[in-house]
Amino acid sequence: MMGSRGISDRYKGFTLIELMIVVAIMGILATAALPFRELMVQREKEQELRTALRQIRAAIDAYKQAVDDGRITKKADETGYPPRLEELFMGVQDVKSPQKKIIYFLRRLPRDPMFVELDVAGTAITPTVDTWGKRSYESPWDSPKEGDDVFDVHSRSEAIGLNGIPYREW
Repeated sequence: MMGSRGISDRYKGFTLIELMIVVAIMGILATAALPFRELMVQREKEQELRTALRQIRAAIDAYKQAVDDGRITKKADETGYPPRLEELFMGVQDVKSPQKKIIYFLRRLPRDPMFVELDVAGTAITPTVDTWGKRSYESPWDSPKEGDDVFDVHSRSEAIGLNGIPYREW
């Protein structure tokens, strides 16, 4: 039986060569798009880092303000900054409240998205608190060191951001 153009109906369809060309073109396009995907993933992680740093730093400032307002007890030799990051999400007693309420500065401590240590199953092995580098009030800005309080936090990642600045300096 002949079709409208004189070609037999059983020979209609794509040849193997045509299919190979289409597969090759699709592979080239997929290969070209892969670097853009990696760039998008890095941008998303950098945005998460910015947000996490902003949240933690705002919580540290709120803690210091609560100390300055007399809502949190402070010893004479303390700076007024939290002694540990855990204080921000575990809460501290409000000494001005008659019911002795607890003040929370964070619902939870965000994880540093740039500092990743995974076990074989792909689960994070480093506790969230330990993913952050801490800077005490007495340490200089250019060489942060831990001390008696937490004045600031930074990423522990050694990588460099898309803007050319190492993540630990953000």
